[in-house]
Amino acid sequence: MIAPIAGRRAVARPIAVATLLALLPMFALPGTAPAGPPGAAREDPKPPNVVLIISDDHGWTDYGFMGHPHVRTPNLDRLAAESLTFTRGYVPSSLCCPSLATIITGLFPHQHKITGNDPPQPAGMPNREFYASPLFAEGREAMIRHLEAVPTLPALLARGDYLSFQSGKWWQGDYSRGGFTHGMTRGRRHGDEGLDIGRVTMEPIEEFIAEASDEGRPFFVWYAPFLPHTPHTPPDRLLEHYRGLAPAPVAKYWAMVEWFDETCGRLLDHLDERGLAGDTIVLYVADNGWTQDPEGDGFIRSKRSPYDAGLRTPIMVRWPGRVEPAMSGSLASSIDLAPTILSAAGLEPTPEMPGLDLRDAGAVAGRDSVFGACYEHTILDLDEPAANLRERWMVEGKWKLIVPAALSDLPAPQLYDLSADPAERDDRSGEQPGRVEAMRRALDAWWDSPSP
Repeated sequence: MIAPIAGRRAVARPIAVATLLALLPMFALPGTAPAGPPGAAREDPKPPNVVLIISDDHGWTDYGFMGHPHVRTPNLDRLAAESLTFTRGYVPSSLCCPSLATIITGLFPHQHKITGNDPPQPAGMPNREFYASPLFAEGREAMIRHLEAVPTLPALLARGDYLSFQSGKWWQGDYSRGGFTHGMTRGRRHGDEGLDIGRVTMEPIEEFIAEASDEGRPFFVWYAPFLPHTPHTPPDRLLEHYRGLAPAPVAKYWAMVEWFDETCGRLLDHLDERGLAGDTIVLYVADNGWTQDPEGDGFIRSKRSPYDAGLRTPIMVRWPGRVEPAMSGSLASSIDLAPTILSAAGLEPTPEMPGLDLRDAGAVAGRDSVFGACYEHTILDLDEPAANLRERWMVEGKWKLIVPAALSDLPAPQLYDLSADPAERDDRSGEQPGRVEAMRRALDAWWDSPSP
């Protein structure tokens, strides 16, 4: 059990659901629901509860079920075995703030306009000074308004009478501005009090689940702990297992992954103990990848990069009796999470959401590509995504194309055969000019980013 620190346990603060119901319009898609007013829930006697687990800075290979020889993840291994698990999942951007904004909206960063972690920063101003300045507050407010301009999962689920709880990583102000009815984060960078979840306590989630259950309401839990994210401060009882297996920085990261896995186990066990597992759809994704620098606390060629080490993640969907467990090599993306959740809840995705319902085997089988783009960590232009663009990328079958923009360090497009070269070290673009051109046309058809 993870004990709370005395005096620090954050308490969920509710806001009126009626306020959420009026937040955003909802548009029905033709042919997928009975006729009714826009945003109306389909008839379903018992909509599922929803638990969304989001790992933070977690490499796609660093799970037992993905074949890692040392990292122990028994709870995520069990979840994978009980889920429709996509081993070739992706996030469109390898940086947490835009990645999380995509998960909560079902939109690409160039659609929701949150492309980096921080607003524009004056040259030469130290981070500490910038984060305390009015410029930072004003820029962050502009980013939050971008989020408020589009429908979010909690606000849309509120139309189906859902209560929703935010915990862990959250960049966009107070949790209520994302449409949550309950939550922990009050508005500071990264997530302030919300970051206690997992590292300090799991009780706020358990209390929320009890409240929603007592009211007979379906619930949505956003569980995005600051794990295995730095600081890598795992319990000694976990770190001891990895000492001697790898350099100290890597051993600490591996122990952090196991610590995160333990918290997931507690959350899943809680659903079992309350008899809720059969009525709950559980989904899993990592916000971006991570390859630990063996010589220090940082990362190498992963987070913030256009390579799979920063973009690839397993994606899982567990719904006992409703989703058949299987390991799938089909392509999936975090843009699919919002439409999957909404459809499972009997609600319609908005027309702007480009993702698929991952439960729809035909739609998944019919997809041949996934797309994304990487941007500057610190935004240059809050309103023009292309001004912050570093690279666009796409995966088509076994092939991966990366096309640099003006801000990129890459001199030319790169092409990789992911089946033969998963580490993306052997650029095949010079041998395959026709494939590069054809994939670039497909990339332009997805988003032909205007020159800034």
